[in-house]
Amino acid sequence: MANNQPIFTRIGDVQWTDAMTVANTTTDLTSGTIYLAFTADVTNGGYVQRIRFRTLGTNSNATVARIWVNNGATTATGTNNTLFDEITLPTTTVSQVAGQANYELPLNFALPAGYRIYVTLGTAPTSAGWDAIVIGGKY
Repeated sequence: MANNQPIFTRIGDVQWTDAMTVANTTTDLTSGTIYLAFTADVTNGGYVQRIRFRTLGTNSNATVARIWVNNGATTATGTNNTLFDEITLPTTTVSQVAGQANYELPLNFALPAGYRIYVTLGTAPTSAGWDAIVIGGKY
């Protein structure tokens, strides 16, 4: 019988990457620089609502951020990873009088226990880099 009751997370969970500054052009996440953005609770799993990208300053190159779902096993095996979505990140110029735009993708799905979300960049930023922040919850 299917569960027809709503399910809510027991606690909020916000996780983020280190500064993303290195490109990775692999098509299956099996090599190169990858950035861990979120790990679901190892016992009960988690929910991911959205991922937000913020510039860390001036970036002279535009890039694409690729969001990957991993089943909790090694990323070196291509069948453990799947490309979920992509978002274009533009060139940016740091300013002391104007805020930078946020770039956000809705995720809105549950992750099984131990699953992970990784991010890669298609081209390397020429200076500052990017941060990725995942907003979610633990079951």
